[in-house]
Order: sequence, then C-alpha cells, then structure tokens
Amino acid sequence: MARRIDVTGTGGVRLAAWEFGDPPKTDPARDGQGAQHGQGAHDGQTVPEGSPGVLLLHGLMGRASHWAYTARWLSARYRAVALDQRGHGRSDKPPQGSFTRDAYVDDAEAALEQLGLAPVVLIGHAMGALTAWQLAARRPDLVRGLIICDMRASALGAASQREWGQWFKAWPLPFATLADVRKWFGEDDPWVERPNPARGEFYAEVMAESPDGWRPVFEPEQMLRSRETWVYDAHWEELAQVRCPALVVRGLDGELGRAEAQEMVRVLPRGQYAEVADAGHLVHYDQPEAWRAAIEPFLDALGDH
Repeated sequence: MARRIDVTGTGGVRLAAWEFGDPPKTDPARDGQGAQHGQGAHDGQTVPEGSPGVLLLHGLMGRASHWAYTARWLSARYRAVALDQRGHGRSDKPPQGSFTRDAYVDDAEAALEQLGLAPVVLIGHAMGALTAWQLAARRPDLVRGLIICDMRASALGAASQREWGQWFKAWPLPFATLADVRKWFGEDDPWVERPNPARGEFYAEVMAESPDGWRPVFEPEQMLRSRETWVYDAHWEELAQVRCPALVVRGLDGELGRAEAQEMVRVLPRGQYAEVADAGHLVHYDQPEAWRAAIEPFLDALGDH
C-alpha cells in the first residue's frame, strides 16, 4: 500500500502522487491531512527525518504502481514518491488539456516543490525518463541524481507514430476479463515476439472494469498526443545540459540499443552505463531484482545527502 498525496500540476491539473514507506512524523497537522488521501504503507519502515527524496516517473501508458517494488526498497533510505502523470493512473485526464513536453516537465517540477523532495534523485522509465532528464537540464538545483531507464534520445520519426496509432486500433477492446488482458498483451499482441507474462501483468494494471468489459484507464488518443510531442525530435541537447551524475540503464532486449545508450553516456557530462540481461523494455518490471542490482551501486555512490 502507498499513501496518496494530491498535488497540482500546470494548468491546475490534479495529479496523484504515491508515497511509499511511512513519512516522517514532524507536523501533526500535515500528517492528519495526508492521512485523508490514503493509507500508509505496511512495510514497517519509518523514513528518517531529512531523508533525501526520490521521484519515480512511469512511461507512456504506465502508472505509479508499476514502481511499487522499486519504491518499497527505496523507502528504507529515501522519501520515495511515484507520480501518476497527467492522463495516467488516478491523475486528471482533461479532454482539452495540454500533453506537451513542457506540461509533463512542469508537472514534475511542481510535484517536487509541493512535496518538498528536492534536491531529488529522479528515476524515469521511457517517457518518464525523458521528462526526468529534461527537468534535470532545466532545473539543476532540484536534481542531484538521475536514472534513465530504456529511453532513446534519437528521433523516432513519423513511421513510429503511425505504427502506434495502428497498434492502438488493433486492441480487441473491451476485454472480457483480466485474464484476456494478460493473454493478449503477454502472448497474442503482434508486437510480442515470444510469450512475456510480465508484459501481460503490466497492462493488466492499467485496465479498469467498465459496464461492457475491461478498458484502459487512459485515453489512447491522449497517449498519441503525448507521444507526438517527442517522437519527431532528438533530445541530445538536453542530455548534454544535465550536470548531475546520471545512469543510463537498458534491457538487453529493450528498445534502447547498446550503441545509442553508450553514446548517451558519452554525451552526459557525468554519465554511467548499466544493462540488465533477460529484460525487455519494461526493465524494472521484467527483472526487478536485476534492476535493483544495476542501480543500487549508483545510488550508493551518490550517498544519502
């Protein structure tokens, strides 16, 4: 379980942040207010007062709960918070809202400031990783460490965006049961090269029951709008502006190739590299223990202050 804290993003969009581990008991009034939003984690851990913060940012179509394993072990030494980004999870999905790069980065910045997490370690997967390094480039005063998980810096192009539009149309919505969700995304989806139960579970977490069956908690059209704001451009310039230590992590079978990952490390002023074997794009979800082993030395080197 995690404690929900509502924060306000750019344009007044309500965002759901989820804090893992018991928060410091320093302000009874604030603690009482926070308890109204959700139930505290049952990990038996109390984060020491003054602990450094970690903000975890999921990828496109993801949600904060995808970080649960990572956030729980981080909560022993950090204030670990995962954010449902706009259009995702339990955050607002305004029909006419902005889904630009600036909107996502502004939201993350607002969350850091409202939660008092800075200077923070940012950990992002895919789209969340791009948001993380763009924020680190823009506001170096807020970020003391950065972990980039399986996100490319190169432009993906128009063909990629068309493929995604076609893929969304191929989803056999609504799904009759969650078992059908797991089977389709884990086995039957034409994008799946071999059976991948973790992928099926990943998508089962972003479905909700509706009167006619199971549908995604996000709007596919909003996902395409979000994606089109980054796929046509390369993002090397922002990488070069990141001044804090940064770790680039890729799954051996993920979307970020080794050559590009190593070039990203070279462009980052203080870049480091790690890869996780037997993992695809969903590195932290495919291989949670190996993912932890890949990032823990980097976090240890950063220290706790």
